[in-house]
Amino acid sequence: MQDKIWLSSPHLSGKELFYIEDAFEKNWVTSIGENIDGFEQDLKECLNNTHEIVVLNSATSAIHLALVMLNVGKHDEVLTSTFSFVASANPITYCGATPIFIDSEKETWNMCPIALDEAIQDRISKGKKPKAMIVVHLYGMPAKMEEINEIAAKYDIPVIEDAAEALGSTYKNQACGTFGRFGILSFNGNKIITTSGGGALVCHTKEDKDKAVFLSTQARDNAPHYQHSHIGYNYRMSNITAGIGRGQMEVLPSRVEARRKMHEFYVELFSNINGVEVFSEPMSDYYSNHWLSAIIVDPAITGKNREELRMAFLDENIESRPLWKPMHLQPVFADAPYYGGKVAEELFDNGLCLPSGSNLSDNDRERIAYVIKDFFN
Repeated sequence: MQDKIWLSSPHLSGKELFYIEDAFEKNWVTSIGENIDGFEQDLKECLNNTHEIVVLNSATSAIHLALVMLNVGKHDEVLTSTFSFVASANPITYCGATPIFIDSEKETWNMCPIALDEAIQDRISKGKKPKAMIVVHLYGMPAKMEEINEIAAKYDIPVIEDAAEALGSTYKNQACGTFGRFGILSFNGNKIITTSGGGALVCHTKEDKDKAVFLSTQARDNAPHYQHSHIGYNYRMSNITAGIGRGQMEVLPSRVEARRKMHEFYVELFSNINGVEVFSEPMSDYYSNHWLSAIIVDPAITGKNREELRMAFLDENIESRPLWKPMHLQPVFADAPYYGGKVAEELFDNGLCLPSGSNLSDNDRERIAYVIKDFFN
């Protein structure tokens, strides 16, 4: 059996060790230190110096903190994309609130503005105006933020922009993660850059940043003893983890370039295979980091389905994975309201994520191409 080809494995550069060793030498190994400050500054510059950054132990923590800062609580409702990883929805329940799931649109696979507007009108008619909305940039593809923000402004509903998969992506030349009241970034092991685990909250103001730091470090009041007037959380990133992030930020542009080249590889590979669509930007307004390359397989045309292709990859020790199963189909959210049609469900039924890592070799690509060509023959 040949070595396994992973869907999206961590890709370290070696530059990370300098910052980690510096943290050890200076004995700054907890939740304060130069690496935290430096990593936040690097991210701020990456987002064109327009926002403040708070690095945390996960993107899930960042979403939860954003909801807390928007005063989301028991019996509130929060709109969110149904077509996403569960981490986009779970923090809503941490607050005692109810997720309201919104279908995708076909161009970007992200939240459908039409279904969003219909959902808001219906919730208001029932006396439950949503307290916030969480919009996801799926697989690095920017959502239709201009239309979504217009709807959010019309109803005065704050936007949390889940850009966990979209660091390096832009919409109309503006960085993903900077469109909402708060933005979310992820540095999980499978993301475009990694700190092994970790995330960040993107804030508009220094005041918001200071509040987020306060809440993420157990909300300790300014006193010589331990005094607490607010509920806090243990969400701050460690200085060692931030050191990994600083090293990764040095290679972010090359990681984005490598992921985009993998997307181009698949576009070329499937160019002569009818019935397979490679997930791509709908127009020049969208610039995706192509964190994961994905395809839609039409069984009516190809005579084969995505699950058969997944198994063909598995037989060759190559990881691929179905697209996200919509949240409104998950048992844990069976009772949550849902608005839209069948777009997300059809994407799940027919879609497949393909190996997309920035560290894939020419030999890896040859093995991937062989499986695809042999399968579709």
